[in-house]
Amino acid sequence: MNEVVPFLQLVVTAMVPFILAAQGTMLAGRAGVFNVAQEGLMMLGASVGFLVSLKMGGNPMGLLVAALVGAAFGWFLGWVTTRFRLDQFVIGLALFFAAVGIASLLYKVVIGVTLTPPLIDTLPDIKIPVLSEIPGVGQILFTQDAMVYFAFLVSGFLYWMLYRTNLGLKLRSVGENPKAADSLGVSVARTRIWCSTAGGALMALAGAYLPMTYTGTYTEGIVAGRGWLAIALAFFGGWRPQYILAGSAFFAGMEVLALRVQVGGVDIPHQFISMLPYVATLLVMMFALRWASVPAFLGRNYDRESRH
Repeated sequence: MNEVVPFLQLVVTAMVPFILAAQGTMLAGRAGVFNVAQEGLMMLGASVGFLVSLKMGGNPMGLLVAALVGAAFGWFLGWVTTRFRLDQFVIGLALFFAAVGIASLLYKVVIGVTLTPPLIDTLPDIKIPVLSEIPGVGQILFTQDAMVYFAFLVSGFLYWMLYRTNLGLKLRSVGENPKAADSLGVSVARTRIWCSTAGGALMALAGAYLPMTYTGTYTEGIVAGRGWLAIALAFFGGWRPQYILAGSAFFAGMEVLALRVQVGGVDIPHQFISMLPYVATLLVMMFALRWASVPAFLGRNYDRESRH
């Protein structure tokens, strides 16, 4: 029990980047926009969030600016793929490379080359009154930083919005059958752009969370493939917010387990331990894809004049 509670507390913290990036992927995908720039947007969010927090002296401002930058990238993806019907995959890859380059450039311009990287304050834990006093569960779920609660609230909101509101029904119809949605008066282009914008903001927030929790500083390898895993998680969760939330626990659990094994001094090459989350992901995906339900128009641009 003494080992289980701290382990699960770390797992909940590690879930946040996966939750935000994968829910952002799901939200855009539900409207038919397949964003593959997660890794780059997370890197850019980490860089911008860190630099703004460092120079302006506050993590909230860093998170806000990172979200705005991610939203701008998401808006651009939604706009060019609906306005000019450019290939979503190609534009997504271009945005990935652009975001990675800008993230690195910003850090070098603002910080430069230094042997001692600057540090920012990490996000403090917030104890929820009464609930944090529950033995075990209180420490795991209700003694976390604000972004943990935000990630869970976002997941709950997306589930409610998608499956309990008329807006969610229209949004899902755009990703499943945009022609039918268009015939009912739903603006396909506007829906796609807004969902892609919000999705980009969530992805950048996922990246901004990393230096504010893990290291207190920014490094170029800080995202470490979590963006690519977010795409797998969206498929693994069947593009449903509730299953993505559950899947995040598995991905985060594998990540924390790999770190614990390395820190524990087990005589296994660290490269092999680092590889475990990706191997587990591959094995799970082989089975999950059999039942995963993908939006019918995912990654396909809509042309009102087309017969399809």
